[in-house]
Amino acid sequence: MSTTTTTATTIRALLIDDHALFRESVASVLTGPGLEVEHCSNIRDGLRLLTERHFDVVLLDHDLGVERASLFLPAAHDAGVEVRVLVVTAWISENEARRLLRQGVSGIFLKQEPLEELKEAIRTTVAGGLYLDKSFARMSGESRGQKETPLFNERQRRVLRFVLEGLSNKEIAWRLQISESYVKAILQSLFKKTGVRTRGQLVRVAFEQYEAEL
Repeated sequence: MSTTTTTATTIRALLIDDHALFRESVASVLTGPGLEVEHCSNIRDGLRLLTERHFDVVLLDHDLGVERASLFLPAAHDAGVEVRVLVVTAWISENEARRLLRQGVSGIFLKQEPLEELKEAIRTTVAGGLYLDKSFARMSGESRGQKETPLFNERQRRVLRFVLEGLSNKEIAWRLQISESYVKAILQSLFKKTGVRTRGQLVRVAFEQYEAEL
């Protein structure tokens, strides 16, 4: 982990999280000498606040219900907003973590860690460093901005297309002439790659983030 020296300047952070109890509690506990935390529940409100006043860092949840963290940086760029982003999430897949790092986020912090560690992650990020939870530490040497390789192989793409058409596992198996258990295995690999847990989430994320790969 990177370490930084606290300066006399107060850090202003904006927490974007769709869980009111979490963001209100964290903002209340973190706000103190040297650190001020405001909060909101979605990207739209976050961008509005960012255009109204200065923040040093955005603490961004990965799953915002109907939105994903990967939508934030493109939207911020379009709005002319430049700010460091620390993703603060309960869980994220390695592929999605890499995707966010390529987009330009400054770190990934898991909510299982203590608040003191979050303070350190904020300081590291604001100082220009890269903070990664220990489970993603090996990614620190990977190049940001490198050309993305296709996330899905051809079989996964075909299954995903059928899912988007509303076909059942049995219907997909018949179309591809494979077993239904194999279809289920492919779906599990799609869940893992996209960081979702349900078929409905997979459909939503596919349209939001991976339409170009279909």
